[in-house]
Amino acid sequence: MKVNRYPQKETWSGFVKRPAIKREKLAEIVAAIFDEVKKKGDQALINFAEKFDSAELKDIKVSEKEVETAENLISEELKTAIQEAKLNITKFHASQIPDIEKIETTSGVVCWRENRAIEKVGIYIPGGTAPLFSTVLMLAIPAQLAGCEEIILCTPPDKNGNVNPAILYTAKLCGVTKIFKTGGAQAIAAMTFGTESIPNVYKIFGPGNQYVVAAKEFAQNYNVAIDMPAGPSEVLVIADENAVPEFCAADLLSQAEHGSDSQVIFLATDENIFNQAILETQKQLEALPRNEMAAESLKNSHFILMNSINEALEFSNLYAPEHLILAVNNFEKYIPQIRNAGSVFLGNYSCESAGDYASGTNHTLPTNGFAKNYSGVSLDSFVKKVTFQNLSEKGLKNLEKTIEVMAEAEGLFAHKNAVSIRLKEQNERI
Repeated sequence: MKVNRYPQKETWSGFVKRPAIKREKLAEIVAAIFDEVKKKGDQALINFAEKFDSAELKDIKVSEKEVETAENLISEELKTAIQEAKLNITKFHASQIPDIEKIETTSGVVCWRENRAIEKVGIYIPGGTAPLFSTVLMLAIPAQLAGCEEIILCTPPDKNGNVNPAILYTAKLCGVTKIFKTGGAQAIAAMTFGTESIPNVYKIFGPGNQYVVAAKEFAQNYNVAIDMPAGPSEVLVIADENAVPEFCAADLLSQAEHGSDSQVIFLATDENIFNQAILETQKQLEALPRNEMAAESLKNSHFILMNSINEALEFSNLYAPEHLILAVNNFEKYIPQIRNAGSVFLGNYSCESAGDYASGTNHTLPTNGFAKNYSGVSLDSFVKKVTFQNLSEKGLKNLEKTIEVMAEAEGLFAHKNAVSIRLKEQNERI
């Protein structure tokens, strides 16, 4: 870990950089994978599964039998936990369903907006060392609530060609329509183009490593939308003298263990808390089963002593973290200062893990500084907003002069005529 005390503001730009593979190299690799999937379809996915996952597959689609069997392979305790999390996530996202409100902008002119579900969506679920079945909840639940007709799930198989049973159980519970054994950039390519087995989709969701993120960005070249550039996980913790060093260390390591390319930032205003948190992080690291990955992540992470909470928040807004934890007293007064963050956790007992699993908020969040211009996934992510307007004869008459003058000023006389011809017909009828 990199330790700094009271750095000057002009040096902050060096602290907010994320570890990354060179973009040119990423783009080249992703383009080659997309080309292969476009040409060879399912066979390309089978070949990539053998190359990257050491899995020999005959069929990339998960069968109904595999889904049914999965339910018996996980404990009742885990099923209960998943079901409870589902209830909270459903409750939070269902509250986002809007009422239709019709507005009369001027007499005789009524306008309103309605949601329409994106018919076909694809969700990517990371597998490998951390099969994120919790992400199935975060993506499939709002997709189902929004009314998406097809919810396609892609996730990498293990070396035996199987998908983690918790992923399959959760997918069935949340209304996923089809599941496929393919991961990485090749899965994103498959959902972009479609293959013999995998339908093409209109929007792709889900986190992943830098290859997956680059593939999602590349997919936009083919008129496929994405949720956001959600890549390696990150957290920024701000602590004052009332923070608990053990809690802070645990939160930092909960993100560091996601992968070697994850990043954590610790900002403290109290030197005693700062030093204790560093020692506690090292102590807890040694006890972690995934400590090698977390240790690699910590090499790219920063522990910074700051002059004040206000200064720490200024740094945080520049960094724009995926997760922001305020382990400070009177956190309410600092909420208005938070401009750039994916999800915020307030107080010593609001651990980031709560948002990851069961508080109800969504854990698919913008990373790599994209919290400056992206929101986390919500119900809105799975719908389009369609506007409607209804003009009566009186309503058009009320807007006649405004429309005609503006259209003529822009040199668009057909626009002007679309109004004039209607009102001419109205006058003749009278």
